[in-house]
Amino acid sequence: MQTIEKEKVLKKEWVKNRDRAWLNIDKENLLHNVKELRKIMSDNCRLMAVVKANAYGHGSIMVASLLNKAGIGNFAIATIQEGIELRHYGIRGDILILGYTEPFLARELSEYQLTQTVIDYNYGRELDSMGIPLKVQIKIDTGMHRLGFQAENMKEVLGIFEASNLKITGIFTHLSTADSREAEDIAFAKGQIDRFYTLVKQLKERKIQVPIHIQSTYGLLNYNELACDYARIGIGMYGALSSAKDKTIIHPDLRPVLSLHSRVALIRQIAGGESVGYGRAYCADGERTIAVITIGYGDGYPRSLSEGKGEIIIKGVKVPVIGRICMDQLIVDITGTEGINRGDIATLIGKEEEALILAEEVSDKAGTIANELLSRLGSRLPRIFV
Repeated sequence: MQTIEKEKVLKKEWVKNRDRAWLNIDKENLLHNVKELRKIMSDNCRLMAVVKANAYGHGSIMVASLLNKAGIGNFAIATIQEGIELRHYGIRGDILILGYTEPFLARELSEYQLTQTVIDYNYGRELDSMGIPLKVQIKIDTGMHRLGFQAENMKEVLGIFEASNLKITGIFTHLSTADSREAEDIAFAKGQIDRFYTLVKQLKERKIQVPIHIQSTYGLLNYNELACDYARIGIGMYGALSSAKDKTIIHPDLRPVLSLHSRVALIRQIAGGESVGYGRAYCADGERTIAVITIGYGDGYPRSLSEGKGEIIIKGVKVPVIGRICMDQLIVDITGTEGINRGDIATLIGKEEEALILAEEVSDKAGTIANELLSRLGSRLPRIFV
């Protein structure tokens, strides 16, 4: 009897988390991708897992916990708040904040053992003036012109090494065209690489040597010959590229970690000439069978996929989105598709039977990149680790 009751509770919990819309996060695929990416790293290079923006929408706490257990001890995030949350949930290892943190938060940086990126000389001096010992890494601007010291300004870089309260634990840059195989972009990336390693060489000549990193996912897939201490891996670790159109030199066996699901709420018939949704954007050219799906742009599914641009899978069949996507629902045309009932699962990203929709395909149709699509998947979507 107790076993039966327990099964009922578990079933209720399973249904509760999957009653409307949810994300499945495949633990096995995540760890598989880590192994695949490690295979192509240079000797002595360690994977720095990028878990900013809620681990690209996958759930930063659970992702970081799984990676911790798998031996990953280096993480990268964007904000101090993300770092504090990881520490609150017991994440161990080095956590590098890639973005800006107000210097007056130096005490929190120290308390939670977070490593702050020094984005320029004046910022570094202000951090140092807080009088609190901090671990930092120096960002070098080799051509992206976002954050960082100018690669040629050795005097300012050396000035940070002389700061009394800053312990330098690394130096890095970011390649702005690593995802492109166009000749002009390759030349630009190589120029960035040369500027960075020239600076590293000059520091070594002054007996200064700290860990370095330059590769993100595309840096690893297109420039894996570079000798680095870390590779900062984000989108690739989650089994995706930014776009389905992207070309890389190396093609590891990466498997999608995330799938997005919802349910059929209602099925109805409409006659020719009747319209559907806001603005009457869809008008039936004949009798149609439509289904209302319990997910919308409030959950992070792009509204730009309205009016036939998007498609989803139900019962192993791809069906088109019609009309305008709403905040909490969208509508699809299921005419001619048999056996669909209220409560059936709809897959918006992922595989169902032989049908597959990749995140990159969805983002390409939406006019963006998979990084943005995944990062914007909303907080009201339960992340279910399977």
